[in-house]
Amino acid sequence: MFTGLVEKIGTVLEYNELDKSSSGGNGVSMVIGDCSEILVDVHLGDSISTNGVCLTVTEFDEKKTFFKVGVAPETLRRSNLGDLKVGSPVNLERAVTSEVRLGGHVVQGHVDTVATITKKQADGNAITFTFQLRDRENINYIVEKGFIAVDGTSLTVTQVDYATAEFLIMLVSYSQEKVILAKKEQGGSVNIEVDFTGKLIEKQIELTLEGQLKKENSPLVRLIEGIVEKRLAGKQ
Repeated sequence: MFTGLVEKIGTVLEYNELDKSSSGGNGVSMVIGDCSEILVDVHLGDSISTNGVCLTVTEFDEKKTFFKVGVAPETLRRSNLGDLKVGSPVNLERAVTSEVRLGGHVVQGHVDTVATITKKQADGNAITFTFQLRDRENINYIVEKGFIAVDGTSLTVTQVDYATAEFLIMLVSYSQEKVILAKKEQGGSVNIEVDFTGKLIEKQIELTLEGQLKKENSPLVRLIEGIVEKRLAGKQ
């Protein structure tokens, strides 16, 4: 679990599309450096959010100046990690401990989809970004003044357009030097993780309704039958 508060901007040192080493797992792997200060208390098997994606550390160098992670096929399908290359900057955050203040919001590191920057506009000393989701059904989980994780950064939604599957955020001046979003331009892509609370509520309602419909004498079934009877009586 993460907070969405980026600790360090790292750099991709290596990007291997087929890493046959034991730490590469015969798949895609990345080596990320320029982040030694956050690796002091990190161990093999720990999780580090990389552009919002929860990845497992599989290797260090002796002095812990870099770390290595494997990237699963499902992660490549859901995120934009496949677009990274040597030299790409990435947002990094270690998994939370019991002593960490939750300054952002609960971020799982499970990216739902990617979004495209459709507009970038200065607003005083802040920058307003407009994003359009690739998988538009995820817009149902985004609400004005709600939380959103963009490349692993916890941000507040300022506006939502459900018809176009677009939403807006504002990046304040302090954050512009702390995360990679400020350097991205219109047309660029970002990883999106919606607030999982909405997904939990939707699933709970769905399961409850299904359960009610399967019971012959449930309150929902009685309500539907009552409405039907009134409609039929009104037509007679």
